[in-house]
Amino acid sequence: MTSPHQSPDSADQGQPHPNHDRGLEFDLSTLLNRRRTLGVLFSAGTAAALAACIPGSGGASGSSAPTSGAASATGSTTAAASPSASSTVTRAFAECGVEIPEETLGPYPGDGSNGPNVLEDSGVVRRDIRSSFGTSTTTAEGVPLTVTLTLLDNANGCSPLAGAAVYAWHCDQNGKYSLYDSGVEEENYLRGVQEADANGQLTFSTIYPGAYNGRWPHIHFEVFESMSNTSGAGQVLAVSQIALTEKACKEVYASEGYETSARNFPNTTLASDNVFGDDGGIYQLATISGSVAGGYTAALNVTV
Repeated sequence: MTSPHQSPDSADQGQPHPNHDRGLEFDLSTLLNRRRTLGVLFSAGTAAALAACIPGSGGASGSSAPTSGAASATGSTTAAASPSASSTVTRAFAECGVEIPEETLGPYPGDGSNGPNVLEDSGVVRRDIRSSFGTSTTTAEGVPLTVTLTLLDNANGCSPLAGAAVYAWHCDQNGKYSLYDSGVEEENYLRGVQEADANGQLTFSTIYPGAYNGRWPHIHFEVFESMSNTSGAGQVLAVSQIALTEKACKEVYASEGYETSARNFPNTTLASDNVFGDDGGIYQLATISGSVAGGYTAALNVTV
């Protein structure tokens, strides 16, 4: 199902990257989940009729509900759930009843499934994930990025999934993953765990990820039922990825420090990406605003 992509170390040499596959069984279940997801959306009737049934969607009152999943890849500043909206969980019809697509962990999860397990380390629970913790305090350089996820419980009418936990990780500005890639094996930066508040929201302070050949720029995450389950086998509610917008990527990769990403980014489109390409990433595309000088904010509603 997925095709191999190139590693950050070999991004300019055309060397093959370790495959993202976790096996046939996983891929088949992912495919079936995707088809079920699309079936829910299109069998529910028109978008307007569905929206009218959901409080806060704007269907009945005429008010406009922000969306994150349906944002355009070229758009930059559409509204979405954010820290300032903590009193009210914002959701759109496309997210209620449509669970976040399940994805593979990728080759560098750092959760014990493929090598090191950062989830067992003291210090991994933190909002600011820019620096390593433990034996190293190296800080990953890059344009500041604040990521807010709003977790919604699909089984209970998209109510806030309070108390759930998210483990997030991504590559640095050069496309390298801590714990794995050459030169950063002793680092564990750009990895961390946060607990969702009463509104199902949690936030990470990080840097804008780089681009490496074969993948559209993204952030990996796992959703757990609770903080106590983050290191327990079989306790994962969802595994998915956040897609970043084309406009923001172009702006960031034109800035100092992202030269490698600037060369790699044009080589893969959102449509051709081996993870987001099957549905255009519409349920995983974050809403992003900001600037290189002031930093960016990204938000995504995650229905599980």
